Amino acid sequence: MARLALKSLWRDLRAADVRALFLAMIIAVAATTMIGFFLDRVTQGMARQAGQLLGGDVVLVKGAPFEQVDVTRLREGGFKTSEQTQMVSMASRQGAFQLSSLKTVDSDYPLYGTLTIRTAAGEVQKTGPPAVGEVWIDARLGRRLEAGLGDDFQLGQTRVRVAGFIEREPDQRVGLANLNPHILLSQATLEHADLIHPGARVTYRLMGRGESGAVEAIQPWLDSLRDQSIRVMDVEHDSPRLGRTLERTQKYLSLAGLAAVLLAGVAVAMATRRYVERHLMTVALLRCFGSQRRQFTALFLYQLGWLALVASILGAALGWLGQEALLSLLAAMLTLALPPPGIMPLALGVLTAVAMLAGFAGPTLLRLKNVSALKVLRHELDPMPVSALWVVLVASLVFGALLWLFSKDLMLSFWVLVLGFIALFGLWAVSAVLLRGLGRLSYRFHGPWRMGARQLAQRTRSSQGQMVAFSVTLAAVGFITLVRADLLDDWQNRLPADAPNQFAINIQPSERADFTNALDTLTTSRSDVYPLVRGRIVAINDRSPREVVPEKAREDGNLRRELNLTWREALPDTNEVTQGQWFAPDAVAGEGVVPISMAERLATRFDLSLGDTLTFDIGGSDVTGRITSIRKVDWESFQPNFFVIFPPGVLEGFSHSFITAFYLPSDKRDALGQVVKQFPSVSFLDIGVILNQVDRMLSQVARAILFILLFVGAAGVAVLFAALAASRPERTHEGALLRVFGAQSGYLSKAHGAEFLWLGGLSGVMAAVLVEGGTAALYAFWLDLPVRTHPLLWMGLPSAGMALVGGLGWVLGRDLRRQPPMTSLGQLEQS
Repeated sequence: MARLALKSLWRDLRAADVRALFLAMIIAVAATTMIGFFLDRVTQGMARQAGQLLGGDVVLVKGAPFEQVDVTRLREGGFKTSEQTQMVSMASRQGAFQLSSLKTVDSDYPLYGTLTIRTAAGEVQKTGPPAVGEVWIDARLGRRLEAGLGDDFQLGQTRVRVAGFIEREPDQRVGLANLNPHILLSQATLEHADLIHPGARVTYRLMGRGESGAVEAIQPWLDSLRDQSIRVMDVEHDSPRLGRTLERTQKYLSLAGLAAVLLAGVAVAMATRRYVERHLMTVALLRCFGSQRRQFTALFLYQLGWLALVASILGAALGWLGQEALLSLLAAMLTLALPPPGIMPLALGVLTAVAMLAGFAGPTLLRLKNVSALKVLRHELDPMPVSALWVVLVASLVFGALLWLFSKDLMLSFWVLVLGFIALFGLWAVSAVLLRGLGRLSYRFHGPWRMGARQLAQRTRSSQGQMVAFSVTLAAVGFITLVRADLLDDWQNRLPADAPNQFAINIQPSERADFTNALDTLTTSRSDVYPLVRGRIVAINDRSPREVVPEKAREDGNLRRELNLTWREALPDTNEVTQGQWFAPDAVAGEGVVPISMAERLATRFDLSLGDTLTFDIGGSDVTGRITSIRKVDWESFQPNFFVIFPPGVLEGFSHSFITAFYLPSDKRDALGQVVKQFPSVSFLDIGVILNQVDRMLSQVARAILFILLFVGAAGVAVLFAALAASRPERTHEGALLRVFGAQSGYLSKAHGAEFLWLGGLSGVMAAVLVEGGTAALYAFWLDLPVRTHPLLWMGLPSAGMALVGGLGWVLGRDLRRQPPMTSLGQLEQS
């Protein structure tokens, strides 16, 4: 049976529908595997690069040295490890003092990225620590201590020599503990300085770099560390802007992959319809010769199995070669280091192809089981077509399973299926209305335009199916294009050209006015100057915080360390009150409980709500506040943001300083040095390096999205080809009759062109409705983007539909228009 099926398939390849089905399968597998390989490698590559901001794929933090068993566990898990010790201490030289952040590194540092040091020989890339007794320092520290290369300064109980200036530090992080100038040194030098004593605030870090999947393999062990007061850092929570970017990028790339899968499935379904109709007579003949139902069912299953196998092999090979070619073309543009591809995308592509064949083609193939032997004598005895509802239901279930497989989001899969059913029924109803209206208005047109409109309106069922297929195709391509543009716009809007690239902290109240005046001579773009008070949460609702918060938040660092508190009369620009009311203008703090505003992120993490009270230990005194508003904070804005804000009149009596963020143009950097000398107690943090890293990642994401869009477009072309090939017999019949009655090739060409233009334009209108509604739901409930309208969409999609469907349909129908009438009638009889 397998050999017979193979011979039959080889013979069938001469038919247009089998070639269309074969081509659709190849494109489906090629697109799926190509996108799968690309998504896999880009996602892993971006996660690797994101690890540069933290220093490793795994970063463990605690207040005591790590045991050797922890280091051994990471190494046994396939990780290369590096250890750091971090603390804050005073550096001094010739009467100048500067609070500095110290970081010891070992011989394996850095695990990611490059450490660039400026020495007497120029900029060089370094690995490991400086020599004992030597340090690499932040240029800011050199300016404040007036220390150059070769100069020394006092650090604890020893003097150290400046061996170089830090130009690029791969794991520099944003945070108030890292706002001071940095000093890199060896562990031996730190021991000579004799700075670590009981009660000293020292942080120990254990970082690991592993291969793909290594983190998931040790996840249970990492979860157990959280119960031991060890902080396990990740990009999403410890670098919020980058974490959001990665999350949205992964969602978008998965969405693009799903669009390609859906389009490929539609192409398979369209090609299968004609395949089944052509084989009805073959099955009738087999029934006449005594074949049993299970025999010819097995024959066609084997035939389609051979088709799927060959198409999968060819498609997977094309997908593999395609992603290699794509990455070679991108190598000059992408600085993103990509790991080698895994085998899972290949298996997923083949599995997807088989699932699509079963889900999108399987229900239609059921017609072959019900063919009567009498069809040999009476051609009109075709079995009833399978219910369209049954076809859509099976295809939807298969697509839903693939959707869940790609997105790992069960609720998303459910709602996409529900809304997809609603959209399909809506498109079917709208297409019927549009065709009925086109038929009634056709008399207003002349010549080929009237003929094209009438032909399209008369084939109601066929035209409806094509319009739905084409509108879904155009909607998928338009959807991916539109989401890409809106994502990039959102990213660019969130990070404008004058986004703050400097933070200034430790501004004393006595120098606030003079400092802001000096700063305003350097920049026209700065944030407000916020007061800063340190306070620790000691009670929630008059109970111990660990007893109140959820179990997973009991080891949260915000319960163990002092929070940065501030007071403010007006709501910050990057904040939005989501619950409660902001402080009243006449709010005056009295005795006892005072109103406070809580950030939504911390409120959610600690399961807090309006009316809950928090008690803070501020400078040895307790201050209790009641939550009267909850704010949504834009943590990606690179502006000073706070978990807790008090109204004026509560915290002013406590020791405090001020903080601000500002944009410093590149041509003003030398002038900043004068401000540093004028205000030596103020600490500056240059976050331009981090902003540049984020910018580079966004550029790489944009390029990846553009190429993914090209793949989705290729799958869309496959749908157009399959749908037009499936409608070939009807167009052959019409063309033959028109030629018999004297229609010339030129007139047929114009009539066919007009019909396809009508078809593409109406499909584009339906697609525009689908995209506008779909993006609104997607932005509001999944991508967290502002809902917007797109006026150009209503012109772009109908025009694109007319160009794509009209152009491709005119090309595919060219041979039908050129052949003699008798040949056309002969082909009709054969079909």
